[in-house]
Amino acid sequence: MPTCDLRVHPGRYGYLIENALVDLRENNIIDRIWSEDYSVWKPRPDEISNRLGWLNITREIYEDAERFRRLALDIKSRDYKDILLLGMGGSSLAPGVFRSVFGLRDGYPDMAVLDSTDPGAVLYHADRLDPARTLFIVATKSGTTTETISLLKYFYTWVSGRLKKNSAGDHFIAITDPGSNLAGLADRYSFKDKYMNAPDIGGRFSALSYFGLVPAALIGVDIERILDSSAEMETRCRENDFSTERGNPGAVLGAVLGSLACAGRDKLTIVASPGIECFGGWVEQLIAESTGKEGKGILPVVDEPLGSPGVYGDDRVFVYLKMTGEDSRDDAVTVLEDAGNPVVRISVNDIHDLGGQFFLWEMATAVAGWFLKINPFDQPDVEASKILTGRMLGEYAKAGRFPDETPVLACDGVSVYGEPLSDSMKGMLESFLGQSGPGGYVAIQAYLQPTDKTDNALGELRRRIRDKYGLVTTAGYGPRYLHSTGQLHKGDSGRGLFIQLTADDTRDAPIPDEIGSERASVSFSVLKKAQAMGDRNALLNAGRRVIRFHLGSDIAGGIKKLASEE
Repeated sequence: MPTCDLRVHPGRYGYLIENALVDLRENNIIDRIWSEDYSVWKPRPDEISNRLGWLNITREIYEDAERFRRLALDIKSRDYKDILLLGMGGSSLAPGVFRSVFGLRDGYPDMAVLDSTDPGAVLYHADRLDPARTLFIVATKSGTTTETISLLKYFYTWVSGRLKKNSAGDHFIAITDPGSNLAGLADRYSFKDKYMNAPDIGGRFSALSYFGLVPAALIGVDIERILDSSAEMETRCRENDFSTERGNPGAVLGAVLGSLACAGRDKLTIVASPGIECFGGWVEQLIAESTGKEGKGILPVVDEPLGSPGVYGDDRVFVYLKMTGEDSRDDAVTVLEDAGNPVVRISVNDIHDLGGQFFLWEMATAVAGWFLKINPFDQPDVEASKILTGRMLGEYAKAGRFPDETPVLACDGVSVYGEPLSDSMKGMLESFLGQSGPGGYVAIQAYLQPTDKTDNALGELRRRIRDKYGLVTTAGYGPRYLHSTGQLHKGDSGRGLFIQLTADDTRDAPIPDEIGSERASVSFSVLKKAQAMGDRNALLNAGRRVIRFHLGSDIAGGIKKLASEE
């Protein structure tokens, strides 16, 4: 049985999609991608030829399946109770999907992913974990990712302070590129193991490499079944059959996304069965960071409450990821189809077929990039936030504090920063959202501790904005979103409105200057604030509209005030 079934319901765009598939065939795009022809995307090979290792990684990594199995058995034998993965973006999203979909497996340790510099999030794990029974996976392609290395410094020091100092390394595994800074740290601090990933695979295309599969193996996922699914999809994505019913699924999905984006349907809305809903977060990074550049982009919309057709504009394309046997969202999707919206239905037969889904979306993204005439493998605007964050940290180091900011409004415990658009909080939000034009969207950037309570409040705020103003909304926790949608925010056509949410940190945690050091020049609260300020300045420099609501100490209450109709 195929790993998935893909059906296109084009609405009024059938002719456009058929023409797109003809263009693929006439330009020999699929064969050229498989021959690693960089000219599919750009006339020069820069950041393309050295980023195509994902095409053949499935076959290569089969050889490591036994190594994964031995490592998993060794970890089980050591009676580890927990695994904490420290990473950001491409190094953390796929492991999070595996944990969410497969759950806690009998006899294996549980795994959590920490991809936040919020001190509350850091201390939550420090409070609950037993260092003697915890394994840490440190994952970063470059080996220098600020957030990941800061978390490594904190938790290695934390472990060594509670166990025998020379045994702390036994609790750490590194996944990185050969020759990276992290590879050197793993040797210096005697990590239990290190995995050198293929350097020609970009982070967001790395789900089927060591970055995704080592953590999956450690929690008991059958890696060979994942790879079998991926291999089957890879074979299908080599075909030159472009029929929308049974043809090359990567070519068809990529043609739909690319051609519809060029026609103004550039808001990719993911609807998924509850059991695989988390897959949308991985797709979000892949699509946003790959396509959001050169004034173009496909905006992924995930975790949005489903609404009736009337709340959606004419800029949406829907993809329904359905797990066989889960039909709770079938009727709502059928209503969207009947209203004339373009919908792609993808049926997934088994949770192990996520391997095929990872490869399908990677191929579709490469194909969509051809239609958009962009390089889907680079991220030219990401550095802007990093540079400005560094400047903020530099100012803090000199003065011992950040530059003063004066709110334009303060009421009910919430302070507002930005242009003085109104003399009330409700008026500020309405006036800010009223600046949106055709094809606009709202990105909520929450520099807050991720919790279920905050998730629910953000979901309600998104629903209210969509239903009242007819605007597409996205939401991401900072600084996680910087490694996911941050490229698109600054590289697309500039129609986004950006709402930053910040709050008081009731607790803080130091970031050691060096692993094992008691000296700490900055804390996680300082780093998080610098990142929020740095990205806000990067957005303003790119001509984007930004407003910040500082929620004080009542985070959920402050968000509810923004969502209130009163």
